Amino acid sequence: MPYVKSISIHSTVNRSLAYILNPAKTDDLVYTTSLNCMTNAKDAYLAMKSVYEHYSGEKFNAPMPIKGKGSVKAIHYIQSFDPNENITPEQAHRIAKAFARKTFGDDCQIVIATHLDKGHLHNHFILNTYSLTGEKFNDNWTTRKKIREYSDRVCLAFGIQPIAPNKGQSRNIAYNEWEHKQRGTSWKQQIRLAIDSLISSVKNLDELLYELELQGYKVRKGKYISIKAPGQKRSVRTKTLGEDYTTESLASRILWRDVGAGVDLSDYEPSQLRDAYQLVIGDVMQLAADGRKVQRRRDNQLPYSPKNDMDVYKLSAQLTIINRDRIHSIGELEGKIEALKAEYENARQQVNTLTSQHERLTTLLQQAETYFALMDKPMLTETEQLKLNFCRQTLQNNNINSRSNMEHLQAVQRETGKKMTALKENFKSCQQLYEVYSDIAKTYYDISKGDYISKLVEEERRSKKQEFQLKRSKTI
Repeated sequence: MPYVKSISIHSTVNRSLAYILNPAKTDDLVYTTSLNCMTNAKDAYLAMKSVYEHYSGEKFNAPMPIKGKGSVKAIHYIQSFDPNENITPEQAHRIAKAFARKTFGDDCQIVIATHLDKGHLHNHFILNTYSLTGEKFNDNWTTRKKIREYSDRVCLAFGIQPIAPNKGQSRNIAYNEWEHKQRGTSWKQQIRLAIDSLISSVKNLDELLYELELQGYKVRKGKYISIKAPGQKRSVRTKTLGEDYTTESLASRILWRDVGAGVDLSDYEPSQLRDAYQLVIGDVMQLAADGRKVQRRRDNQLPYSPKNDMDVYKLSAQLTIINRDRIHSIGELEGKIEALKAEYENARQQVNTLTSQHERLTTLLQQAETYFALMDKPMLTETEQLKLNFCRQTLQNNNINSRSNMEHLQAVQRETGKKMTALKENFKSCQQLYEVYSDIAKTYYDISKGDYISKLVEEERRSKKQEFQLKRSKTI
């Protein structure tokens, strides 16, 4: 479970904001966001200053007193994840945003940043001690305990750690679990069907797990992937669902789902890689026909056969890529991988730059729309007047002085969004081709060393041995 600690900021809020919004720590500000202020240190500081001074009657930048620490201007929370959780930056940042809203509400002023620069992912939050409605946030033992409880709840909702059963808890099972047992369908079959329904539409393993989470499944990533269905008491590892659901099999099923389709294999030039693949495909099909390899189906709707074997299909798909891209040798393939690596990194940086620009424009546009909407109101509440003041300040700092400026901002934001979407598609294509080429290289190295077939045979031998030991343990 993530650990949450807090630091009370008595002065230099601007330095704390600048620290957490460091581009080098946040992948060029991709993993940053804010609520009721801008996601840059200068504008966020001024917006917080306006709210704090309005409700506290004190100066936000007042120097430290000679005695004591003075008033707390902001609170810096740090939410650290265990490296064994093996979550992605995207997941960590989604958790951060959900945690902030759940814990502090929609009227708080907070800047959020997910840092990727250490050995573990961690989220930073700079919270103004006053909300827009004048609610005061305090940092003490009682509030920290409550905040850690909220953190745990949000993380559990994202499947970071399953809930441990309470001592003395009733052993009665839920009706739907009993019904599954009576029918013999089991939770495992339910999870298999959910995975199979998503395989055809997701782009990678992380997206598959994310879609499962959206359907209410609890997902935990570590050395193995564990999944728990809604209403199920214990998680199951995907490797226990069958050979078609191991991490490696799922990744292969997704990566090679549509790759190489429609490529003519009859028209080709001599190729060192092609010759090696043609020989090994025949050997693997023979192993499948003789029952000497682990059964991994490409299509789970069809019965297993050498033609419906995932390893055979994967080799055939790799061969079509070798033919399509006219790759003659491993050296040529490695050159393509290096070129793609450079292209991938360049595209990644461009995507990050556009994403952070789009986030800034979107936040600025929200402030502009709020400002002009409030300007049209004949009467304002205290909170609305406060919003108007710091929105005006933000717009002045960004040279937005009229509605025509706002309309221009809207046009720029839309254009940036279009560029970002197009670049992301190119980036994903580049990433997929890089993964495809890398997988081909790995497979070829095993083939050239004579390890590919022997590994399949050894895997089947271990599988049979484990089955025998399991049956024997049940009879003793």
